[in-house]
Amino acid sequence: MSERSLPEQPPTAGDPLPETETEAAPGSNETDAALARRAQILATEHWGLLAARSTAQSEVLTRITIFLTLVSAGLVTIGLLGQASEFRGWFGGASIAILGFLTLIGFMTQTRVMNVSEEDMMYVVAMNRLRGAYVDLDPSVRDVFLASTYDDFDGMKVTYSFLRRRGASILIGSSAMLLIVVNACVIGLFAGSMIIAGGGAFEWAVAVGIGVGLLDGVGFATYGGIGFRSAWNHYTPRRTTPGTEAASLR
Repeated sequence: MSERSLPEQPPTAGDPLPETETEAAPGSNETDAALARRAQILATEHWGLLAARSTAQSEVLTRITIFLTLVSAGLVTIGLLGQASEFRGWFGGASIAILGFLTLIGFMTQTRVMNVSEEDMMYVVAMNRLRGAYVDLDPSVRDVFLASTYDDFDGMKVTYSFLRRRGASILIGSSAMLLIVVNACVIGLFAGSMIIAGGGAFEWAVAVGIGVGLLDGVGFATYGGIGFRSAWNHYTPRRTTPGTEAASLR
C-alpha cells in the first residue's frame, strides 16, 4: 500500500494542532477572520479621523489667510484715505468703520482658530487610542510606531513631537498666538482711533490702545487655557503612559 493511501494518524496529545485560516490568534479566542474584520474597522476609523483633521486644518488656514489679507488691505486703504482727505473730515469715521470691521472679523477668526486647535488635539488623542487597539491586535507592531499608543496627556505630547519634548515653543509658534498678536494690534488701533475721534489727546489714545490690546491678548490666551484644561478634565484615557497617572489639569 502506498503512502498516499495510508490513513492519517490522529495527532497525539503532545503534538501541535495544524494551523488553519480560521484558527484563533495566539493568546486570543477570536478567529483570524474576526481579527481581520476588527483591523479593517479600526483602519477605516483612522482614515476618517485623518480626513476630518486635514479638512479642519485646511479650512482654518484659509480663514487665517483671508483675515490677514483683509488686515493688510484695510491698513493700506486707511493710508490712501488719509492722503486723499489730508487726515481731516470724514477720515476719522472711515478709519473707525474699517478698523471696527477688522476687529469683528478678527474676533470670529480667533474663535475658530481656538476651536480647531482643540479639535486637532481631539483627533490626535483619538488616533493614539486607535494605535493602542492596533497593538492589542498585534503586539509586535508596538516598536514600529513613533506616535504614541497611549491616549493620555503625555501620549498626546509624544505624538505632537516624536523626537524630543518641546515646551513653550509650541505655544509661541502656534497659529493661535499669531492671531492673538494681530488681533491685539487691530483692536488697539480701533480703540485709539475712537479716542482720537472723540477729541481725546494723542497720549491718551496711545495708552488706551495699548491697554485694550493687552487686555484682548490676555483674554484670548486665558480663554484658550481654560478650554484646554476643561477638555482634559472631562476626558478619561483608555490607557495611560507607563509611569504617569491620568491627566488632571484642575
